[in-house]
Amino acid sequence: MKTAEIKLTIDLDDNNVPETILWESTDSANKEAVPVKSIMLALWDQNYKNALRIDLWTKDMPVDEMKLFFYQTLMTMGDSFLRATGETNIVEDLRDYCAHFAEKMEIAKQ
Repeated sequence: MKTAEIKLTIDLDDNNVPETILWESTDSANKEAVPVKSIMLALWDQNYKNALRIDLWTKDMPVDEMKLFFYQTLMTMGDSFLRATGETNIVEDLRDYCAHFAEKMEIAKQ
C-alpha cells in the first residue's frame, strides 16, 4: 500500500485573512512548496452524509482570476462527476451552464 500526504500552509494577517497559501505533496514530481492564490477543498463525511469544505483565497487574488478559477473548477467538477457516475446528460447540462457562466463573467476561453 502507498501513502501520500498533501500539506497546505496558510499565512494569515492579523484579521485571519490569507496572505499566502502554499501547497505540497509527497506524491508530486515537484518537491518544493508551491505558492497558490486560492484553494477549494471538498471532503465527504460519510457518517453525516455531508460535504465539508474549505474555500480560501489570498487578499491579492485578482477578481478576473477568481472568475476564471471558478469556471475551471466547475468544468473539472463536471469531468470528475462523469468519471465517477457516467451521467453524460447532466454533465452536458453542467457544461452548458459553464458556457453561460463564462459568457456572463466575460471570461475569454483560455
